[in-house]
Amino acid sequence: MSLPPGFAPIDFDRFHRSELPALLTGARAESAARAAAGRPALALRLSDGRAYSYLPRRDGIEIVAGDELADTVLELDAEAWQGLVHELEAPAGLLYGGRVRCLRGKAVDLMSWESALRALYNGRPPYDPARVELRSRAGERLAPEQFFTAGDDRAAMGEFLEAAGYLFVRGVLSAREVSALLAEAEELRGEARKGDKLSWWGRNAAGEEVLCRVTRASAKPGLAALRRNPRILELATLAGEPMVHRRGEGEGMTVIYKNPEMTEGLGDLPWHRDCGMGGHATMCPVLVVSVYLTEASPESGELCMLPGSHRTAFNAHEPPRGSSLPVAHFHAHPGDVSLHLSDTVHAAPPPTSTTRDRYRISTVLDFAPPSSHNHRGEGSYNDVLHARDDGQIEHLDSVARRL
Repeated sequence: MSLPPGFAPIDFDRFHRSELPALLTGARAESAARAAAGRPALALRLSDGRAYSYLPRRDGIEIVAGDELADTVLELDAEAWQGLVHELEAPAGLLYGGRVRCLRGKAVDLMSWESALRALYNGRPPYDPARVELRSRAGERLAPEQFFTAGDDRAAMGEFLEAAGYLFVRGVLSAREVSALLAEAEELRGEARKGDKLSWWGRNAAGEEVLCRVTRASAKPGLAALRRNPRILELATLAGEPMVHRRGEGEGMTVIYKNPEMTEGLGDLPWHRDCGMGGHATMCPVLVVSVYLTEASPESGELCMLPGSHRTAFNAHEPPRGSSLPVAHFHAHPGDVSLHLSDTVHAAPPPTSTTRDRYRISTVLDFAPPSSHNHRGEGSYNDVLHARDDGQIEHLDSVARRL
């Protein structure tokens, strides 16, 4: 498949010999050096044998022809490599799709290089917790865990979303509305079948197979109506440009079911961005709307955000450790809504309690500009995750080891 309209072909040799070295000055060189610090030397090799190595240095990244000096050598086709440069492809999507072959080292090193490659190719600075400071357009400091109510000033809400990359709004839906939606979510739970390609499954510590996600929520009338709900549509306008409902994964809407003590599958999502499987250049900005049907807390399973991360590159496979991340946490109640931009880094850690009667259940729908599309012409970039007959979404590390 050729590149989509509007994306010029890139000559592999000319890019590495002249174009990329010319870009590696000033802030971009500094960003690339920070992002690549401690990474193994990486070589990207095309299927015709041409290769270039990326060697981390104190003041930048040295580009060298060949792969002899690289710790890890990864082979991919010219289209996939050009997709990385154009931000059409992403390392996780290429690995899950089996579009990378590891000739030396570890395939998963492509993930550890994601921030450095985005800094090199696109000038995105790596996420730096020490540099995070949220401010309004007037320069006022914003609290990362601020929440709003449905009746608050729309301009202030839009400014917060623009600065932080997310927004938390209380009391959007009534208890009666939530009750009806929750009943439909439980119907979907009963209808899900392993291997139907419309649900995610996993296994808990007791060895039980449990449902983690259903992507056919639009089959239920109440849940499907959320994409036309005036309160939801009004929140979607806060993105600052015209947005329409985007089909996205599965049949267009998702219900998430958190479970305690998950040992297999992706019931608990690590730090990630929602365009992390590919498509950033043709899909984003996507506004992801989560409607909470039960409580969301550390005990029941929360959704947490990295403030300001939507403007940066983030090493999701090896994030900074300890308390250095300025994580924004929210305690959501039924009827609350959160919004985040698809490039905002967020996580869904495991519930801390194992004795609750009910854990987080939320429904998710996406809005995007009318021009948003999958550059490969497929339904969703997440379709590449459905590789197993038992419906389990395999961890990236396991996939990479096979490559």
